[in-house]
Amino acid sequence: MSTEFSPQLKQAFEDIKSMKVRGAGRIARAAAAALKNEAFYVNDDDPGKFFERIQKAGDYLKSSRPTAVSLPNSVNTVVKSAQKGLLMKLDVNQLKEFVSKAAEDFITKSIEAQKKIGEIGAKRIVSGDIILTHCNSQSAISVIKTAFNEGKSFKVFATETRPRFQGRLTSAWLADAGIDVTLIPDSAARLYMRKVDKVVVGADAIAANGAVVNKIGTSTIAAIAKESRTRVMVAAETYKISPQTYLGELIEIEIRSPYEVAPRAWLEKHPKIKVLNPAFDVTPPEYIDFIITERGIYPPQGIIMLFKELYEL
Repeated sequence: MSTEFSPQLKQAFEDIKSMKVRGAGRIARAAAAALKNEAFYVNDDDPGKFFERIQKAGDYLKSSRPTAVSLPNSVNTVVKSAQKGLLMKLDVNQLKEFVSKAAEDFITKSIEAQKKIGEIGAKRIVSGDIILTHCNSQSAISVIKTAFNEGKSFKVFATETRPRFQGRLTSAWLADAGIDVTLIPDSAARLYMRKVDKVVVGADAIAANGAVVNKIGTSTIAAIAKESRTRVMVAAETYKISPQTYLGELIEIEIRSPYEVAPRAWLEKHPKIKVLNPAFDVTPPEYIDFIITERGIYPPQGIIMLFKELYEL
């Protein structure tokens, strides 16, 4: 069996790493789909080698983005299915079908979770609200769109979300849905926060203590909201809860290319200038009012109970 990964898996890795595929939910589903395809690419008849191949493919995918917990949780779900099938003494063809079903089930549940989050979160939106959102979270957008589709009338401020400007995507999606949306610079959040009733954001990872890792700038917006007594709602699927944080590990913050912040030519002209480009920051639980999951609404302090339930601790 060749140790070389399939072209499709390599493409999925590059798409996730380069942010062609962005958003924690989309990343998780892309990884699950890539592992499903990889399972059928393997041509060895040895079940043990098949599992080893899927495990290595999963590790490779996980290395593409270190912060989004949805990625390793998605990969681990599929890899564990391969491990379970191996213990059941399935042959390679049966293992392929077993892994394929696990990947498809994860993708289906992920999509259903976002829909359910939208339905639950929309109950907290009322007509007349002014909402502020940051970055390009499908779960946060699900909350906003669901409320709008229920006939509620409100306005949305969307931050640009520098340096990759994901807020432009959010603004376009909301505008295309017929929602009244205004795009603002990240640095204008404090100026307009006095008009805002609710902040709705997503999450790339949730720690066991209820702290939220999300796009850089989220913690600043949450701090401003707390100062203004504006509610902060986080919309996130339960598979974004990080099991490692229960054991005291910290979530690694991805540092991306300096060329996302400043052009290469400009930096070469000013070689003494250093650039730091963190992709995410950590919002402490005391800045968050509640977290909307597909299982219901939880205060940040209640995430530990949800975590124990999910992992049967």
